[in-house]
Amino acid sequence: MRALVWHGKQDVRYDTVPDPEIEEDRDAIIKVTGCAICGSDIHLFHNLMPGMVPGDIVGHETMGEVVEVGKGASHVLKKGDRIVIPFQITCGECDQCKRGNWSVCERSNRNKELGDAAFGHTTAGLFGYTHLTGGYSGGQAEYLRVPFADSTHIKVPDGMSDDEALFLSDILPTGWQGAVQCDIQPTDTVAIWGCGPVGQFAIRGAILLGAKQVIAIDRYPERLSMAAAAGAITINYDEESVLGRLNELTGGKGPEKCIDCVGMEAHSPVLAENAYDRVKQATMMETDRPHALREAIMACRPAGVLSIPGVYGGLLDKVPIGALMNKGLTVRTGQTHVKRWTDDLIRRIEDGQLDPSFVITHKVDLSEGPTMYRTFENKQDSCIKVVLKP
Repeated sequence: MRALVWHGKQDVRYDTVPDPEIEEDRDAIIKVTGCAICGSDIHLFHNLMPGMVPGDIVGHETMGEVVEVGKGASHVLKKGDRIVIPFQITCGECDQCKRGNWSVCERSNRNKELGDAAFGHTTAGLFGYTHLTGGYSGGQAEYLRVPFADSTHIKVPDGMSDDEALFLSDILPTGWQGAVQCDIQPTDTVAIWGCGPVGQFAIRGAILLGAKQVIAIDRYPERLSMAAAAGAITINYDEESVLGRLNELTGGKGPEKCIDCVGMEAHSPVLAENAYDRVKQATMMETDRPHALREAIMACRPAGVLSIPGVYGGLLDKVPIGALMNKGLTVRTGQTHVKRWTDDLIRRIEDGQLDPSFVITHKVDLSEGPTMYRTFENKQDSCIKVVLKP
């Protein structure tokens, strides 16, 4: 089959690789009908997440049609089923899965010792996302092996298009969880750093959950326009002070709820801060650039909530922990528990409250994936979200 394969920093290729096969009773094989490039994939593209090996198939936003089912999953899946694949692999039987903490499944990371070493305790196995999380092949490919397939799937309702369903794999529930974690009240101002795909869904989530006002922070006009179309107030951080404008919009008190949808590759408009983080990252004195996180901590109203759906991979520098502690902020973060939100989000899509396809700006053949990685990385051609069709 053909797939997008990681060969090193900024080197993703469209290669021929072996077809996947059933390896365990609970496996299934899907023929991929749609997949996407995620901002988290760009962290791999820049080789900022440890544990990638040349030859790894990338991608973790995937859906398709079941073509083969192991006997241990045949009571749930059959050939021809249309399913979305959550980005994390879940056994459905461990204590964490039973509690709905799907992203920290205790059994699916087959490289548990690496996960233990990196994070203290292992988290779930992930598709196409380093050997720290199991070294599983990803879904930017013609076919995908799905381990624990009887648990690791979302059945697509009849009548729902691929474009509506695909983002249930990651970015839609990720943005939604980022908003839900804020415990939004009708009197709340919610400030959201980053208007990429996850940020767009966090914006719409905060609005649907009843926030008084939602403020979206970015620097790219096409992203800010998309946020404004949803009803958000926008701040271009290249043109005005974020902290100053947030204080102006909240009577000097700051937003009650802040959401960091940027993560480890944040850019600062302050040249000295930006240079500091880039040098520290290049010399491996820190792994992540936390400008957005620093700013969100400083902006948040005392006793407020900071939600962090943005991905961080390792170690940070100059995080204002004193402000975090003294202001009594509540921090909620974590990889998304995708299946926790599935039923509610499917209902909202079917009811017309959400049409996730709005975020798609580019839809191309899988063979164009290497080119689109660079287009997406560099925000060229007003690119916000890329869907790949094998």
